[in-house]
Amino acid sequence: QVQLVESGGGLVQAGGSLRLSCTTSGRTFSSYMGWFRQAPGKEREFVAAIPWNGITTIYADSVKGRFTISRDTAKNTVYLQMNSLKPEDTAVYYCGQYLYSSDITYPRAPNKYDYWGQGTQVTVSS
Repeated sequence: QVQLVESGGGLVQAGGSLRLSCTTSGRTFSSYMGWFRQAPGKEREFVAAIPWNGITTIYADSVKGRFTISRDTAKNTVYLQMNSLKPEDTAVYYCGQYLYSSDITYPRAPNKYDYWGQGTQVTVSS
């Protein structure tokens, strides 16, 4: 069974930074790693994604220019560096892994992801 283990959430003041980490025990080829978040009463929303075997990164408009997704292939770990945090970034952040078998992929769609981490709380105070 593939496991995704997340770490790095916490409480930070507006304007501050946090870095989330997610390590997968599963295969890394032909897969995307994505970060999503879910605030109370809201649906899970896409934040950022990166393919294991490519360099293209994808971001939600709401985090573009503030968040950076990266990977360390030697450690099977993906990171989400979050800078200039805002109170509206408060949510539980989930790491997901999307195993694809086609040239057409949908890394922004949460229902395409096969595995999820346990979630980590990020709280930004004003």
